Amino acid sequence: MARSTLTTGDTVPTGDTAPIVETAPPVATARAARAAAPRPTRTALRPRTLLIAAAAWLLAAGFLLPYVEMVVTALRPANELRDAGYLPSTFEWANFVDVWRESHLGDNLRVTLLVAAGSTLLVLLVAIPAAYYTARVRFRGRKLFLLLVLVTQMFQPTSLLVGLYREFYQLDMLNSVWTLILCNAAFNLAFAIWILTAYFASIPVALEESAMIDGLGRGGALLRITLPLAMPGVVTAMIFTFIAAWNEFVMGLTLSTVPENQPLTVGINSFIGNYTVQWNFLFAGSVIAIVPVVVLFAMIERKVVSGLTAGSVK
Repeated sequence: MARSTLTTGDTVPTGDTAPIVETAPPVATARAARAAAPRPTRTALRPRTLLIAAAAWLLAAGFLLPYVEMVVTALRPANELRDAGYLPSTFEWANFVDVWRESHLGDNLRVTLLVAAGSTLLVLLVAIPAAYYTARVRFRGRKLFLLLVLVTQMFQPTSLLVGLYREFYQLDMLNSVWTLILCNAAFNLAFAIWILTAYFASIPVALEESAMIDGLGRGGALLRITLPLAMPGVVTAMIFTFIAAWNEFVMGLTLSTVPENQPLTVGINSFIGNYTVQWNFLFAGSVIAIVPVVVLFAMIERKVVSGLTAGSVK
């Protein structure tokens, strides 16, 4: 049987001769399709977009400039602290080593980590069941409870310091990490309950009912269904509680008088004396204090934003 090839432009012969059609390789076809496809054109930026972008960059620079100044001052030699130049002649990296060795900054950092982590864990252990019950059960006095939660959020720790000091003095709990954990947890509990209540209320009840039909109890439905869906709200409450406990100053200054038992914010304040201020050590300690919080917030920033927005939509 005769065989013939067919190229572009040839007609298909009739009869018992079966033509063989030669097609282009797949790679060549794909390349030709990409070459023939219209390329997206770049749209010119509008003047309004350029102005908004420039304003955003200026605003960001305004927020970042104090932190840049803090880092630069932390690296200044002691004899150049009063120089008019913005940058020092040499960067004194030994300031970070000296501030760590010549002060209780290591102990202060350990205390701050324990207080922030302990108060955050305690807040979550109490706020999650309280917020879940408030969101799911329409009990008598529910609105009053939420109102009291909101009102307690308005209390300032400084207005209760005298009573707290007297109470912990009678309990012999001054200069204790547990005292700071309890106080920080108490003042951040209301915010966590308020955030988590709104978030739990935004999750459909039908999901839990379906899980309970399949054999799960109320606790199992909470742990396996609702809590994973509410994780952005939990992360939001966690990060705000952690940052609030990390930055707390007044209670740490009042309830802790031993230098090695004070939090980091109080330990940094010790570089401010009656007549002199050790600016290089002060800013070096400040840089050490903000780095962990910045890293933590950068890691979970997306979940914090989603937790703040999703909890308000039903």
